Amino acid sequence: MVKLIILGAGEGTRLRPLTQNCPKCMVNIFGKSLLEHQINTAKNCGIDEIIIVKGFLGYMIQIPNIRYYENKYYDSTNMVETLFCAEKELNESVIVSYGDIIYQKNILKKLIDSPDDFSVVIDKNWKNYWQIRFSNILDDVESLRLKDGYIMDIGQKPNSLDNIDGQYIGLMKFQHNALSTLKTFYHNSKEQSKLGTNPLNPKIPFTKSYMTDLLQGLIHNGQNIKAIEINGGWLELDTLNDFEIYQKLYAQNSLKEFFNLES
Repeated sequence: MVKLIILGAGEGTRLRPLTQNCPKCMVNIFGKSLLEHQINTAKNCGIDEIIIVKGFLGYMIQIPNIRYYENKYYDSTNMVETLFCAEKELNESVIVSYGDIIYQKNILKKLIDSPDDFSVVIDKNWKNYWQIRFSNILDDVESLRLKDGYIMDIGQKPNSLDNIDGQYIGLMKFQHNALSTLKTFYHNSKEQSKLGTNPLNPKIPFTKSYMTDLLQGLIHNGQNIKAIEINGGWLELDTLNDFEIYQKLYAQNSLKEFFNLES
């Protein structure tokens, strides 16, 4: 059975004051913390093995029956390094989730059922969601090009909507037989970066590599990454503006257009 690793090391500076005294993944929305939402969804999909990588104010995360790892350098690293703090867990099929998202059960089930070695959830209906969050939908958006259901390009800054076939949400699965490829690629890239340039993204140090940098690197390395296509059904809590928008939609009974708490 697949396990779930939640990357919960983030500080969430754009969510202050909500994250002044708690980790980003522990912010409460709709009556539960983001972590509790994810854990409940995972258990409802039959996932019992759950791992959390902590960082900022990690001592505040004390959910029972969870295995914990720590990214001590959370303030100077990024998602790739946070994931590899739990490298010991990369020994069987694994779902990897960002700690600042929540998603419906049907999305997680669809990802679990994917037979591909590398599978990444992509929202095809992202424009409607971005329009309620940003005055310009090109703000905080990344390139994503698909071909025959597989990702060809991900994580770049787009100049127009033409380079966007969907949006990456921070939820993916690595099958058991792909994990050796993943780990070898990571460690080879890390060694190569010691020569002076980060092969995943030459603009930033290796330790600050984004998950999309790792995914794009795997694509360049010849790996096929399946797009698990969805149409909404998830939320990202990244800014105080996000929080206020979701609370307003919830109060107006309009949240279901984007995310159904009961699903």
